[in-house]
Amino acid sequence: MLPHRQMSTTMRDPGHDEFVTASDQIRELFTYARRVAASDVKVLITGETGVGKDVIARYIHAHSPRRHREYVAVNCAGVTESLLESELFGHVKGSFTGAYRDKRGKMQLAHEGTLFLDELGEMTPRMQGMLLRFLENGEFQPVGADLGTTRVNVRVIAATNRDLGEMVAAGTFRQDLLYRLRVLHIHVPPLRDRPADVRALGDHFLAQSDRSTRLTDEAWEILGRYRWPGNVRELQNVMEQLTWLSSPGEPVTAAQLPTLVHGGGSDGASSSGPARERRRQLAEELFGMVTTGGHTFWEPIHRMFLARDLTRHDIQELVRYGLRETRGSYRGVVRVFNLPETDYKKFMNFLSTHDCRPEFREFRHGTVSAPAARRPLFPGQAGAGPASPLPLTPAADPGAIG
Repeated sequence: MLPHRQMSTTMRDPGHDEFVTASDQIRELFTYARRVAASDVKVLITGETGVGKDVIARYIHAHSPRRHREYVAVNCAGVTESLLESELFGHVKGSFTGAYRDKRGKMQLAHEGTLFLDELGEMTPRMQGMLLRFLENGEFQPVGADLGTTRVNVRVIAATNRDLGEMVAAGTFRQDLLYRLRVLHIHVPPLRDRPADVRALGDHFLAQSDRSTRLTDEAWEILGRYRWPGNVRELQNVMEQLTWLSSPGEPVTAAQLPTLVHGGGSDGASSSGPARERRRQLAEELFGMVTTGGHTFWEPIHRMFLARDLTRHDIQELVRYGLRETRGSYRGVVRVFNLPETDYKKFMNFLSTHDCRPEFREFRHGTVSAPAARRPLFPGQAGAGPASPLPLTPAADPGAIG
């Protein structure tokens, strides 16, 4: 049995974000982070995807002497190497195609503040070398600049879900850069190692909804036994699913929990088959969100894609569902996805930019076989429409930590 809600702790500092926990190890982690914040040393934060490494980084900044300056976050996996160089160091006009003006980099924007480098383990060897040179003397040269260097004063906090020690041994990460960044090391434990936080965080996410949703003790027990491979992000998404499909005034029972959580097994893995089948089922659930769930493509699907919680293959499979429904009409897909017709060009540009645009001709004559009958993920919700979405790991709530 998980602890009752009153046993959880919500900690708030005046003017700063709160965090929610019922775990002693998380309280100790934040106590340590508060001490770390007082210095200017570099910090490396490690932990699995979705545990809240960015929350720790923001907490350190918010309690540091630099808190009145900028906190600038950069996702090292979100852009290509050439764009990442420009993103970090800026560029001068004419340095490459599309550089129509000088641009300040994130390093300059974070001057006298904090620079957060997320997904550091995805940085290429060349960019690792450039970052190392900057860390040595605080100087860099914008892309395309012939002469002169720029000096800034920033505090660097880095985060990764990769084992950098193994990467050093494999020759894919520079050992000297690891030493530079790992002056202080904070490891955030996964949610499965602190089950007391499941109910504390779950109640926090439910309280953010306008609907009064509550769960039975049996449902909480099942959630507490689940392994949560997606950590806090996955928990937040499950709570959102339950608020979508719960009946007003009625508690959510164990039978109404998503199949993936209810029957996921001790390792938290899905038993639905290979990756292709899981992708098809995910697209099916997303399609249900926009066709009967009252959601649109822009919110929350587009937001989740930008947060890298959905891949371009997921979006492509979703669009295929739409084309199957409209027999190859992209304008029809726009309507099916609850978008105004004026968004047609914007929608098509998005699909083309991210290579998510399936060929429409194969759907024109109804030659594509229809998908298999949907397997309800909420077996207790008779007549509730399409199955609820699988845990999609949306962006973590800034007030929750994992």
